[in-house]
Amino acid sequence: MTKSPRSYGQFCALARSLDVIGDRWTLLILRELLPGPMRYTELKTSLAGIATNLLSERLKNMEANGIAERRLEGSSVVYALTPWGAGLRDPMEALGRWGVPLLATGQGDDTFRPRWLTLALPALLRGTTASPPVELGIETDGFLMVLRIDENGPRAFVPDRDPATVFTATPDVVVALAAGTISIEQAVAAGELRGDSNVFRTAFSGVRANVTPPVDGD
Repeated sequence: MTKSPRSYGQFCALARSLDVIGDRWTLLILRELLPGPMRYTELKTSLAGIATNLLSERLKNMEANGIAERRLEGSSVVYALTPWGAGLRDPMEALGRWGVPLLATGQGDDTFRPRWLTLALPALLRGTTASPPVELGIETDGFLMVLRIDENGPRAFVPDRDPATVFTATPDVVVALAAGTISIEQAVAAGELRGDSNVFRTAFSGVRANVTPPVDGD
């Protein structure tokens, strides 16, 4: 393990984990790489605000600690997570679920990348299963991803073909539906559903909606 100069110096698994991934921007780089490999320029574009030298330093540290690696894909060099680095998916998803109430104030001026939903949706829909499996395309801000739910639970990925059923909506509608703050009916009314509505309902069947009913006279 390559320790940070600001190591906690504690013989504790949590402290040593933070020695490796606790520096500013490291967890967000992990978020970017969990859905799949990315080129350096793609990382820089997606991580608005990170300095070029800092991104290089963080990637070098992640390589040195066996979390990420460089690979050759065609004529391009990409960064990808190692199997050990990919093992951070569960704690990252848990942290994302814990932070959902912090989204209640809305996006405001904060940056958003649709790719981030490939981590957020499986985290919010954890425990949802389907047999036979269903695949739902979700399109937001021009980005298409597929949410697949089978007997092992949900996962999301960038598809190499268009799925038969696609739900198109703004990011806040997609997140609100997965978090249970709006109902399936409200989501459909706010977006556009093409294809089999049963696929859509099955994908979000595990959501426990926490929707305030209208007051008489509203």
